[in-house]
Amino acid sequence: MSSAAAVDTDGPLAIICGGGTLPLTIADSVSRRGRPVVMFALRGHADATLVARYPHHWLRVGQFGAFARLAKLAGCRDVVLIGSLVRPGLWALRPDFGALLALPHIMRAYRGGDNHLLSGVARIFEGHGFRMLGAHEVAPEILVPEGALGRFDASADQRGDIAFGLSYLRASGAFDIGQAVVVARNRILAVEAAEGTDQMLRRIKELRATGRLATAAGEGVLVKAAKPGQDKRFDLPSIGPNTVAGVANAGMAGIGVVSGTTVIADPERTVHDADSARIFIVGISPDTAQ
Repeated sequence: MSSAAAVDTDGPLAIICGGGTLPLTIADSVSRRGRPVVMFALRGHADATLVARYPHHWLRVGQFGAFARLAKLAGCRDVVLIGSLVRPGLWALRPDFGALLALPHIMRAYRGGDNHLLSGVARIFEGHGFRMLGAHEVAPEILVPEGALGRFDASADQRGDIAFGLSYLRASGAFDIGQAVVVARNRILAVEAAEGTDQMLRRIKELRATGRLATAAGEGVLVKAAKPGQDKRFDLPSIGPNTVAGVANAGMAGIGVVSGTTVIADPERTVHDADSARIFIVGISPDTAQ
């Protein structure tokens, strides 16, 4: 039995919602399978118009006690954390009483990159009887399949750039930094750090506009991959319509990701927009990506 099938009947699913459309994508997928969902929207991050489509509660980052109380009242044991989220400063959390009790664990989790932090937070949830799941475990269709997703495919040279980018990400991932890089002609043009993929792509656009980037328009590949050893329940690399728009605006050729470990938001629109912009999206086999 698949992990998604195994959890489908185990009470309502709690979805802790960051920004973007992925929380709604997950909620719709789970709901279609007949499982109720309860959205826990994070203030300053979640989109109110999307969250409102389901039963929901608004919380600040740091209100773990309130979450635990509301989730247990709703009968939720399984929890998915999904959506974009700017990492808050430790002293900006404004923890409630439940979070204060876990503060020593939270402080230890903060002493590292995002993967270290999220894994540490998961242990706090699990210590209170919750089961943390990856979004792909409850909605496996959100993962990018192998091969070209639209009308356009990467050339042999572009696949070489993707392989080069994946090699770099395997090496840099040990430092728990970004999940994305821009490559052209086996040259690293930009590396994602705390700013996120969209801002990195804007940086490429600015470099072209100011003449700091010598590569011609239509060159360059965005490559994304999970970090080696990453806890795949959280923060899997993702692409969506905004990614396609960013690649197009940066004058790049396409997107290469690892199939089976990359999330795609709004797949139909994402592929349609890529085709319209004549941009390729390619899922690379995990075996090939090693």
